[in-house]
Amino acid sequence: MNTPRRFDHLVLATRDLAAMRVAYAGLGFTLTPRAAHPWGTGNHLVQLQGNFLELLGLDDPARIPPHGPRHFSFGAYNRDFLAEREGFSMLVFASTDAEADRRDFAASGFGQYERFDFSRDAQLPDGTVARVGFSLSFAVPADWPEAVFFTCQQHAPQHFWKPEYQRHANTAERVVEVVMVADEPTAVADRLARLTHAWQEPVRGGVRFTTPEGGNDLTVLTPAAALARWPGSAVSGRLPNLLGYRIAVADLDAAARCLESGKVNFTRAGRRLTTWAFGAVIEFEGP
Repeated sequence: MNTPRRFDHLVLATRDLAAMRVAYAGLGFTLTPRAAHPWGTGNHLVQLQGNFLELLGLDDPARIPPHGPRHFSFGAYNRDFLAEREGFSMLVFASTDAEADRRDFAASGFGQYERFDFSRDAQLPDGTVARVGFSLSFAVPADWPEAVFFTCQQHAPQHFWKPEYQRHANTAERVVEVVMVADEPTAVADRLARLTHAWQEPVRGGVRFTTPEGGNDLTVLTPAAALARWPGSAVSGRLPNLLGYRIAVADLDAAARCLESGKVNFTRAGRRLTTWAFGAVIEFEGP
């Protein structure tokens, strides 16, 4: 039996990366220094405990390569996504064998894309620079233009994960849930089951894919159910797509103080705080 896939990171695409950096700092997150990709995009990261957020912008659109018959262009996809809207553009799963993932995705009908290997310089907390490397395998449902997935295998994790970047004023610990929206969640469930290898359970207004150890839930809701959960959020774009995410925090009051200090509009209900930024819902959940 295949092991359920766990979250590696979320790609949050923006037309103004500098403004997004300021906004996420105002939410109480610590961000890594800006990094550049060789294919024309740039990012800041919010490192958590075992997964992270990637705040992504376009640095040099002229350098973005086109898609090819067996080449999925990360840059071109996000450029085209941003031509329509900002938001949660891609969901990434952790990998220990990206080549095995590539074969699995091809056999499961997610496209015959080649594995993509790359490296870049990463600035460490002490100001020094180290080389980090990654292998990516893409899962691209042909009729889901705004919901793309891939796996990420890290080749130098000792240079990537740094405790200094994982300490946040809002006490954020990890992403524990991602929420998708689909007109008919059960109609997309079979493909998501093949993608996640996770256990499936019905929920009100949709379906959830969960891992045995918990903390990696992918929930798919109808637009009405998503709006009932997160009133005031905006379901937009072509469905199915990715709407928002839930982050576990160690101290919900500390998270609330960060939002108040940053003059962020949010709602509080029980153990959860909810806000909206750059096209994505962000939910903080306390113990």
